[in-house]
Amino acid sequence: MLAKSVKPFVFSLLATLLFTACNTGMKMLEQGQFDQAIHLSVKKLSGKKKKKERHVATLEEAFARATTADMRKIEALKKEGREENWVKINDLHRTIRHRQELIEPLLPLYDEHGKKAEFRFVKVEDLEIESKDRAADFYYAEGKRKLAEAERGDKQAARDAWNEFAKIERYYKNYKDEENLMRRAKELGTVHVLFKMENNSRAILPKDFEREIKRVSVRDLDSEWRNVHLNPESGIDYDYTVVMNLREIDVSPDLQKEREYVDDKTIEEGWEYVLDSKGNVLKDSAGNDVKIPKKVLIQARVFEVHQHKAAIVGGRLEFFDNRRKEVVQTEPLSVEAIFENYAATFDGDKRALTEESKKKIGNRPLPFPTSESLVLQAADLMKPIIKEKIARSRVLI
Repeated sequence: MLAKSVKPFVFSLLATLLFTACNTGMKMLEQGQFDQAIHLSVKKLSGKKKKKERHVATLEEAFARATTADMRKIEALKKEGREENWVKINDLHRTIRHRQELIEPLLPLYDEHGKKAEFRFVKVEDLEIESKDRAADFYYAEGKRKLAEAERGDKQAARDAWNEFAKIERYYKNYKDEENLMRRAKELGTVHVLFKMENNSRAILPKDFEREIKRVSVRDLDSEWRNVHLNPESGIDYDYTVVMNLREIDVSPDLQKEREYVDDKTIEEGWEYVLDSKGNVLKDSAGNDVKIPKKVLIQARVFEVHQHKAAIVGGRLEFFDNRRKEVVQTEPLSVEAIFENYAATFDGDKRALTEESKKKIGNRPLPFPTSESLVLQAADLMKPIIKEKIARSRVLI
């Protein structure tokens, strides 16, 4: 059982919670949360045979207050005479319509005492059509105004124009010549980038080097407002040219080094007797001969061949603004393609070999790659780096 001092507190708490739950809608009304009170009241009343008086009264008052507040806002916005206000006015008209549609299934609504609730609906359909037309026309006019700026070379204005036209779709799917205007805004707002390569290294490139560099998918380099081309296309006025300016191509000679080294290890192999100071076999307390593991040093002589050849290809990735006719960004870029091979044989005890030596044993010397193939391998390593630098550039936007 609860202590006498605790009982009043518990009962008081339960009563408070019950009172709060019953008066949540009324508190929402007092705080001006009319639509929240409406949604809560509709939830409490839906599907109930007996409609509690307090929920009906709350719904009736919240609806009246919400409608009055919205209509006042609409009148105030109209009086300001600003075209952009039609967007807010249409939002309010939609809110009024949705609110009325929420309540309509409950009508006629009587509380548990038979009192009928009164709801004054606004004939909002024609009002909403008017505000929808005016809001769409506002976005259309704004889009055309910004498109005119875009025609003078302002790409950001073109993107803003596209966004204004896109907002019309909230009201109409096909509005006047909106589709054609959006297409034009897209054309004017898109940055066209051409990638090319220049060899300023004074070295002769393999004939397939540039083709290998350009064998890269640029689809993921394209964005909503950027197109990257690997080859020039007629009819496109390129905004930027990204040039892979090769400044260094260096291929080392075929290097083959031979060396000989010894791996050794001490292992336990068999056993031997322990002798005392007189040279006799030592006995343990049980009279048995004392024996210890016999440690043996084993060796393996390794004959190693190390092959090495490398190609370094480097330069700068230059971002050239074709309109300003200047380089606006430079990124250093260097890659190294390496051929390396270890081959080895051994003589002696295999158990002495280290793990590193074991990996080399059995490998054979390989033919050295040609300088051309190694440079092409460097081109393959260069592709993802070029791609990443273009993708991360803040210039090409």
